[in-house]
Amino acid sequence: MIGSITSLLRPSSIASSSRFTLPLFPKPSTAGQTSFAQQVRYRGQLAPKRTKFKKAAKGAPGGGSLKGTTLHHGTYGLRACSSVRISAAQLSSCQMAVRRKIKPVKGAEMFLRVFPDIPVCVKGNEQRMGKGKGSFEYWSCRVSPGKVIMEVGGGGLREEIAKAALKLAQARLPLQTEFIRLSSSPRLGRISGHSLRPPPYARPVPQTLAALDAKDEGRAKDVVLSREDTQVDELSSQLRAVDLGRRPAAQGIDV
Repeated sequence: MIGSITSLLRPSSIASSSRFTLPLFPKPSTAGQTSFAQQVRYRGQLAPKRTKFKKAAKGAPGGGSLKGTTLHHGTYGLRACSSVRISAAQLSSCQMAVRRKIKPVKGAEMFLRVFPDIPVCVKGNEQRMGKGKGSFEYWSCRVSPGKVIMEVGGGGLREEIAKAALKLAQARLPLQTEFIRLSSSPRLGRISGHSLRPPPYARPVPQTLAALDAKDEGRAKDVVLSREDTQVDELSSQLRAVDLGRRPAAQGIDV
């Protein structure tokens, strides 16, 4: 009888031994006994604070899009060339390596453009089909071709230091990546070229102008309008030069 009770209380030997769980925090009780029932998520851990459902379909990475294929925060970045699923442990390892490399440069920062918010569940080996979904294993994120994974910049960071830092992250990722700059063109799957850039009127407002709007200084709108006026003036001058270059048409003679 005692043996059957202890076997029920013992964790299952079928479950994976590499399953990641959050550390337990001692929960005070009024009876004088401490129970370890509350889980704590530290600030440095790459995991969502809360989710609507405990388990979800991990899905497959998409084929690519123009969104998120160019730099937004830094001056150099690492861009994916294939679709893959990256775990939170791999991203944490890359984050630590890059930050350690750029630490001597004062003002340099590292920006992570992806976040692991998809729970991956795994069942034990040699298990029969059925009996529900497996237990939680780790957090992951989907990365499509052309997606910028991380960026570095600030503090006058030189290109050779940025390359060395991102090369450390490149060795820790399970996919092929490429080093990009601010002048790099967007990427749509396997296609890359400056022709994929949006027209000037469709480009977003720079961050500095957005900050001015947030402070209610009112200068951001004037700067954007002046930029559009200069573009219209340039276009009109080009059209005027074309008109002047034409020969006048022959006029008829009245008899």
